[in-house]
Amino acid sequence: MSRISYFRVSTGDQSIEAQRAALGSGFDREFTDVGVSGATLAADRPGFSALLSYVREGDCLCIYSIDRLGRDALDVQSTIRKLLDKGVTVDVRGLGPIGRGVGELVVAVLAQMADMERHRIKERCESGRAAAKAALAATGKTHRGKAGLGRPMAANSVEVVAWRKANKASIAATAAQFALSTATVKRYYAA
Repeated sequence: MSRISYFRVSTGDQSIEAQRAALGSGFDREFTDVGVSGATLAADRPGFSALLSYVREGDCLCIYSIDRLGRDALDVQSTIRKLLDKGVTVDVRGLGPIGRGVGELVVAVLAQMADMERHRIKERCESGRAAAKAALAATGKTHRGKAGLGRPMAANSVEVVAWRKANKASIAATAAQFALSTATVKRYYAA
């Protein structure tokens, strides 16, 4: 029997350390997905997919909260069922081990709440984008005072392209000259 932990955070700016600290140590194996949205099906995440291949009957999977498994209610319930069918105990911090019957009902309710939160996040993002677009059209700046909706340009694209042509430089040399990534230089060149 192995004690296994799974951690997931949505963005690279977030850290799994808070989840790790809350669950403690003493795990035989740890699986993580960093920068992966909870809207991505659990089996489609690299870390969780590896976990599904690894777990065996009698193992105990410890997670920080149900929403770390995902924010799609049906996927979370299906994932829990797959694990239970394999004979894996799913231990959620604050809830304890999830079993058949009442445990699955609790998971269903919590998964539905995570799904609702995902929809609320999406609505807030869409509302913010709409407000930014309206303010941009009316004033030339977003409601937060930015000059545009996308991420700010790392450099003047016209200047980057002109420098590259004038110096007959490679993409890598141009990226080094302007302290940009090669992907950014390629994007400026394609624009």
